[in-house]
Amino acid sequence: MRSSRACLHLLFSTIVAVFRQERAVARKGNPRMKDFFGRFLLTLRNRHFLVIDIATFLVTPAIALGLATSSVQNLGAYGSALVTITLVFLCVKLAIFYLTGIYRLFWQYASIEELARIGVAGLTALLAQTLIFFAVLRPVVWAAADFPGSLPIIESLLALPVVAALRFSVRLAERLRWLGYGHGNAQRVLVVGAGEAGVMIVKEMQSNPHLRLHAVGFVDDDPQKQNARIRGVYVLGGPEHIPELVRETGARQVIIAKRRASGKQIREIVRICEQVGVQVKVMPGLSELLEGTVSVKQLRDVQIEDLLRREPVQTDTSALQGLIRGKRVLVTGGGGSIGSELCRQVMRHEPAQLIVLGHGENSVFLIEQELRKVMPRSCHLTTVIADIRFADRIRNVFAEYRPEIVFHAAAHKHVPLMELNQGEAITNNVLGTRNLLDAATAVDVDHFVMISSDKAVNPTNIMGACKRVGELLLHQAAKATGKSYVAVRFGNVLGSRGSVVLTFKEQIAKGGPITITHPDMTRYFMTIPEAVQLVLQSAAIGRGGEVFVLDMGQPMKIADLARDMIQLSGLEVGRDIDIVFSGIRPGEKLFEELFVKGENYQRTQHEKIFIAENASSFVPTDLDRLVAAVEQAAQYDDRVAILAALRALVPEYHSTEQTGGAVQAEAEPGSHGMAPGRILQVGA
Repeated sequence: MRSSRACLHLLFSTIVAVFRQERAVARKGNPRMKDFFGRFLLTLRNRHFLVIDIATFLVTPAIALGLATSSVQNLGAYGSALVTITLVFLCVKLAIFYLTGIYRLFWQYASIEELARIGVAGLTALLAQTLIFFAVLRPVVWAAADFPGSLPIIESLLALPVVAALRFSVRLAERLRWLGYGHGNAQRVLVVGAGEAGVMIVKEMQSNPHLRLHAVGFVDDDPQKQNARIRGVYVLGGPEHIPELVRETGARQVIIAKRRASGKQIREIVRICEQVGVQVKVMPGLSELLEGTVSVKQLRDVQIEDLLRREPVQTDTSALQGLIRGKRVLVTGGGGSIGSELCRQVMRHEPAQLIVLGHGENSVFLIEQELRKVMPRSCHLTTVIADIRFADRIRNVFAEYRPEIVFHAAAHKHVPLMELNQGEAITNNVLGTRNLLDAATAVDVDHFVMISSDKAVNPTNIMGACKRVGELLLHQAAKATGKSYVAVRFGNVLGSRGSVVLTFKEQIAKGGPITITHPDMTRYFMTIPEAVQLVLQSAAIGRGGEVFVLDMGQPMKIADLARDMIQLSGLEVGRDIDIVFSGIRPGEKLFEELFVKGENYQRTQHEKIFIAENASSFVPTDLDRLVAAVEQAAQYDDRVAILAALRALVPEYHSTEQTGGAVQAEAEPGSHGMAPGRILQVGA
């Protein structure tokens, strides 16, 4: 018994020593594992384990018998029976280990799955040994009547830990080797977020030393996780402790691995990391990770989209499946920023056919190539090059493919350019929309969703006025058909073509300056995936004639956006990059509005979508005549006639030509920035 206690004490001391060594390595240093025993363990293969197992299984029955009889001096009395039992137990365990694949595993990267397999094999062997002992060995007098019946259990309790400990010592040796040798040139990192995403990132670092990343600690604000040890990495503190943790651990990089982190949280972490001079990487948000996968390969530099990130959109998947699955869906502007993302997300809901319609052949080709790599077998993908301004072409496309759902994203959107090309804005955004609605009505389309803009509210530019006319045409069609024809308004989307973010990036790359029209210029911003998710949700909610407005959170000053982008580039405002104010351009507003005066809005069942149910009540009785007048003026590019015709259609439209200068609608946002604005003339 003394020898058994001594062995247990030695084993416990060894485990404690290894634990302390690993913790010291993880926190402070980079020691070399030079001991012979560690290198020896890493050379062991399954054939070696087989030999060691045989030696172990030949010894454990005798030790078990000694423990059962409390004396090793009487083992001679059971000599022949002990030999028989030892050989039988040996054969049973080897057979079960072989059948369960124990001798086909690679122990250098053993995990909980391998441990579970050892447990299953050991339990099976215990049951088999017990059954054989009482059903075979004792009845045929191969085991004496007074032979301890507890032997099978004691023997298994001795053998199984030895088998498991030996194999997992290889995993431990590999871990120590990696700690000792793999971190010499590895970058030491702190992982913000000790949840599922953070743990998966650390697991991948540990499993792939070639990544040259070493997690020295978790950072998490959950009090219950403080000082916890996850995959050998300690939760060292909250985000506010990052400066002292960087000094203590020598970390040179911080990884934000919280998929639900808000823009406010990311801003604060980035600010702290900039103060202590460490690099920041971030996991994309849930809106970018719709498949739910997490990998080190997805880590990227913090982008402006991350600083504006909001709570993930809650998607009613069942409603979208019911809307899209098995249907023929057509997307106009399918090669554009919004249109291409619509195609991606529609494809995930398995339509019977997806028709991608666009005017630019290169962009349509690119989205087609992307979609063909992920499209389900049940979906047929069709690409159509067409200009929505040509009514006959659009009617023929609809007659051939007979779509059941239409998402209309094709539009000219660049405000200053459309001010200079008013005829093009009208023929594309107004007449193109009319052509689509006429074709949709002719083939009995069930759902028609038009992508509108917050610039359609009290418009001060041609683009916004055209979008407002498009909304009126859609409401007219909804009344005539009784179908679910709806419009969805939202503000700027980050990363779209013509986005201010892309302009700022180019200006920063050239060394500046960044040009902004006005220091108080404010806009709503959304990411493209988030906006499209909400558009799809609106389509599922719509019944016909409504305007849906997306809750875009709090508006952001363009000047603040520029400062954030400069800082994310590792530069400083005023020292490296200047910000200059060039003056408001024709047609611009300081603040955007979301609802037309008189529209009654309320939240829908989706917390991020508002609805104006009475939107269709604003359609003029002579809409067709007024649109015909706008069309005629656009054909001759008569700017005076265009202005007069649009003013008759959209009385709230205030243009540059009307006031002799750049007109600015300065809104004073109330709840959700939805209060009506007042007109402020800027410039002469």
